[in-house]
Amino acid sequence: MKNTTINTEHFWMPFTANRQFKSKPRLLSKAQGMYYESEDGRQILDGTAGLWCVNAGHSHPKIVAAIQAQATQLDFAPTFQMGHPLAFEAASSLVSIAPAGMNRVFFCNDGSEAVDTALKMALAYHKLRGEAGRYRLIGRERAYHGVGFGGISVGGIAGNRKQFGPALGGVDHLRHPLNLQKNAFSRGLPLHGAEMADELEQRILALHDANTIAALIVEPIQGSTGVILPPQGYLQKLRAICDRHGILLIFDEVITGFGRLGAAFGADYFGVQPDMIVCAKGLTNAAVPMGAVIVKQEIYDQFMNASAADQIEFFHGYTYSAHPLACAAAIASIEVYKEEKLFERAAELAPYFEEAAHSLRELPQVKDIRNLGLVCGIELESQSGKTTTRAFDVFEKCFWEKDLLIRTTGDIIALSPPLIINKEQIDSLFGRIAEAIREQAQQ
Repeated sequence: MKNTTINTEHFWMPFTANRQFKSKPRLLSKAQGMYYESEDGRQILDGTAGLWCVNAGHSHPKIVAAIQAQATQLDFAPTFQMGHPLAFEAASSLVSIAPAGMNRVFFCNDGSEAVDTALKMALAYHKLRGEAGRYRLIGRERAYHGVGFGGISVGGIAGNRKQFGPALGGVDHLRHPLNLQKNAFSRGLPLHGAEMADELEQRILALHDANTIAALIVEPIQGSTGVILPPQGYLQKLRAICDRHGILLIFDEVITGFGRLGAAFGADYFGVQPDMIVCAKGLTNAAVPMGAVIVKQEIYDQFMNASAADQIEFFHGYTYSAHPLACAAAIASIEVYKEEKLFERAAELAPYFEEAAHSLRELPQVKDIRNLGLVCGIELESQSGKTTTRAFDVFEKCFWEKDLLIRTTGDIIALSPPLIINKEQIDSLFGRIAEAIREQAQQ
């Protein structure tokens, strides 16, 4: 067993209680397949695909080899007024699994940048169409759209906004559709709540002229705030309302993309085509940071047709847009998804995963269980006067005593294992969580 001493002084950790962590660091040193290896040598079952992102499992040999080979051939090339072959190949590879008609790709570096890119596209698109008055952006409560100023503006997580004050103006929010009174312990999509979509017309459009709204951005599943599922028919109603009023619909599929629900994208699973898809995470199996915005042809055409052929059509981009190593990882990852039929595998395992998840229903302090595809949220009763401690206690028990990595948000345990998980590992995953929940309840 290792006994490594590290200097924790200088790294300012993201989304972390730094002082608490550094008093007893939880360190990961290796990863392979379904498992991390902790710094003290334990095999840690990965119940979260890293951070919702390692869909094909850790250190996949084909993806690793592609990155290594690319690093020796072309480490970097600019994509401002220049290009490299893999940028175009990666875009074509991504389009090959995108919904029909969504065939233009703008690359960036992560989900936050992809969200800000999509919002800029929406505003510029309407301006180019002669509707510059469409400046408003609509998000939802408890939504997470990254940490750029655009993302936190349309996002609905209070903690992401309180420290920084107002960011973008002209933003409003729909209520989220979580309703435990009617839908607790739903298996799959909740039955009740499709009417929540009507709020877009009944409140938002009643308050703001529809001609001032550029876009609505939603996550098909609100993952980072505890797996909030859309009620049956909800997303379809949002699509119809947006169509009636000329509003662009953006799906943030940073979590739901690349097989999490048993289809390439949540748009495919729900049968709802947005105007733009924001993606990242599983795009490269998280081996190299990369994000993308996939758009309909007509949006791209509007930019191309609005200016002369020798002019820049969209004044936006990043130094690392379509980075060669990221492109190599994306191409290899999409090939792995296809060759190993991982999206189909997720769909086949989803019923077994659901049964295992709901086997925890009678455990002490379990308030709700929500699931879809290979995603699960287990909501626990909060301890008196506290809102995060019960789930975090379970998180710590899982890591230190059960050799299991889970994720928590508030008092909700969120699970999203790699798509390579098998039934025995699903049993182990939920069995270890059950032990930790029981033990925490006895404290």
